[in-house]
Parts: sequence; C-alpha cells; structure tokens
Amino acid sequence: MTTIKITKKPTETATEKTVAKKAPVRRADPAKRDRTKTPPPKPVFKEETRAPKEHSAQPQRNNENKNAVKSDGARQRNHRFDGKLHGEVNAPNLTNAPKQPKSQGVDTRTTPRPDKNEPQYRQAPRRGGKVRDGYDSVNTPQYGAAAKAAYKSSPVNVEQPRLSKVMADRGLCSRREADEWISNGWVKVNGEIVETLGTRISPDADIIISSYAHEVQAENVTILLHKPVGYVSGQAEDGYQPAVVLVHPDNEWLDDPARNPQNAKEFQRRFLRGLAPSGRLDIDSTGLLVLTQDGRIARQLIGEDSTVEKEYLVRVEGTLDDAGLKRLNFGLSLDGEKLKPAKVSWQNEDQLRFVLREGKKRQIRRMCEMVGLHVVGLKRVRIGSVNLGKLPLGQWRYLRNDERF
Repeated sequence: MTTIKITKKPTETATEKTVAKKAPVRRADPAKRDRTKTPPPKPVFKEETRAPKEHSAQPQRNNENKNAVKSDGARQRNHRFDGKLHGEVNAPNLTNAPKQPKSQGVDTRTTPRPDKNEPQYRQAPRRGGKVRDGYDSVNTPQYGAAAKAAYKSSPVNVEQPRLSKVMADRGLCSRREADEWISNGWVKVNGEIVETLGTRISPDADIIISSYAHEVQAENVTILLHKPVGYVSGQAEDGYQPAVVLVHPDNEWLDDPARNPQNAKEFQRRFLRGLAPSGRLDIDSTGLLVLTQDGRIARQLIGEDSTVEKEYLVRVEGTLDDAGLKRLNFGLSLDGEKLKPAKVSWQNEDQLRFVLREGKKRQIRRMCEMVGLHVVGLKRVRIGSVNLGKLPLGQWRYLRNDERF
C-alpha cells in the first residue's frame, strides 16, 4: 500500500493580499505643485485701478497695450484684424461719446440700400449656364434693364443654330457624337478648328470632319434582333428583361445566307456599350427590333422628322366594315393629335397589314380598339428597306454594309 503526502499551501491573509496588490508609490516631482493643498487665488484686476487706454488708428505693439487688450474681456477682435477692436470706430470712446441725432431722410448706414430705379437692382432672374455660349458673368450686369440691354447687345447671335445641331441635321452624326468630336478638335468650320461646345454658326457654313472621327464612327455597330414576346424594348420593367440581354455570341445567327465569313465581325463586349433600341416594340409584340450605337441611324428611325416606314402583320378578332377600314387609313386621333396617314389592308381573313410612318405608344392596338377590333398578335416584319426575313426568333445579326433603312 502506497501512501501519498499532500502538502497544502499556506493561505494568505486579507492584509497580505492588499499589500501585494497595492500600486508602487510614485516619487514626488518637485516641478509639479502639491494637489493636496488649495491653489492660491488668481489676481483680480479692478476696473478703477486699470489705467485708461488711448486708442489710435495704429496700435502700439508694447506690453502695456497687450495687457490692456487681454484684460478687456467684454470686447473681442474681428476675424479679420484691422487694428481695431470689435465694434470700434475712429472715435476714442464709444460709451462716452454723445449720440448724434438721426437726420430726417439721411441714410447713415455704411452700405446704403440700392435704389429700385438703378439698373443693378434685383428685378430679373440671374442668368447662368451660358458659359459655353460666350456669356461672361463677371463683366456682364446680372440684374434689371442693364442686364437685358447687355444681353441684346451680346456678340453671341442666339438666332443662329448650334454647330452640333447643324451637324445632326445634315446627317453627319448625332448631337452626342458631335459634342464629342468638337471637344476632340475633329471639326472644322470655314477652315478653322472649333473646340468650344455650343458654338453657333451659319446654317450654310462649310463643315469638314476629320478622318479620325470617321474611323471612330465606323466602329459603331447596328444589330437586328428578332424579339420574342415577354421582353421589353428598353430598360427592364415589372420584372421583364430588356431585349438587349439576347445580344450574346450564342444567339448570333450564323446561318445567314447573306453573311460573308471573310468580313464577319467578331463579337466584342464594347458592342454592348451605348447599344440602344431605335423604335419601340411592345412586350406582347414580336418581330424586328433595331439596336444601334450609331446616332445617325437612331435619328433616322425615331427622329421628329423621320419618314421611315414600319410594316406590321396584325392578327385581329372582330368585324370591320369598309368605313372602319377607311378610318384606320386616315381619320383617327390619339392623345388629342391627328395621326399621320397609314396604309392598312387585309392580308388574309383574320390578319391586317399596317404600314406606319410614326410610332406612338401601343398605336396599332389602340387604333384597332377604336374601330371595334381586338388584337391577338402583332409582328413587325420590315423597317424601311430592311426586312426581318428568315431571322429566327430570339437570334440576331449585324446590319450589313449594303443595307440601308
């Protein structure tokens, strides 16, 4: 049998524990004051014992003047030091100076209020944002009759169109592209390079575009997509995806008989940058949808002065007499505006053929409802001279160089 001896440590008393945990005593620093004693009272300066101070335009930089300034707690200096105390004027003493009687009809303020008859009085709203038109807001009057007179006599001729608008009207590019070309110095007007946005020119001015701009413009792509039902033309809405998500290398139509493999473009991600639909196609409609980076094509298809035809095949339900068919061709109004003449004819016993030169929201469906018809299906088959052809549903192809809208 083995015996194990256990030795128990002696317990420490409460006093020993306190002594062991007590912080070491710090040595007294002779430089520091003894905080156990009450500090001496601060000296108080009495008003009657302070010597009177003489004020001058330029203060004397001596110790006496500095002490006098510090002891005057009721006064403060301005944020911009001009040699005077806050509220001080040239008079030696403000409190003892007699108040001058206020004259009748005399303005004693430093900055008098402007007269309403003065040209600078605030009568007209401030003009802004005209820097690119040559407007100088610093040297030009801002308010009143003087501002109007200066604006009329300004060298800027507001009746002349902007350079970017003239370029877009001539079909050279879009306005966005025009601003980019002008900023890059790629545009010459009457033999001089123009680099200022908003420059106004004569409508018949001679405009020359640099070859660099044409090279950049040639890199833009235009894509023809056969949009299925259930996709929106523009941005995503109500949980439906935009049609641009179908522009993917896997959905490219490679079996196009008119496709030239030698000149075929290789899909790049930059083709999706700025790719926008040029023409609306409803979510319940299918057919040809144009997505382009070229501002000229977008202006040609959806511009205010666009005359490009769009052809649709529309399946309908209901009865239509000759008078209703005549109204579809011309005589209907939408949103308080009379519609442009259309070409509407029967394609077969349950399908109509629409040819329009405008594209209001849900125009064909609303036109059919006005004559008692219900649209069952709608498909766009042509835009200008470009046909949908045999392009499969949900696939896309590039606009060929020989195709024009």
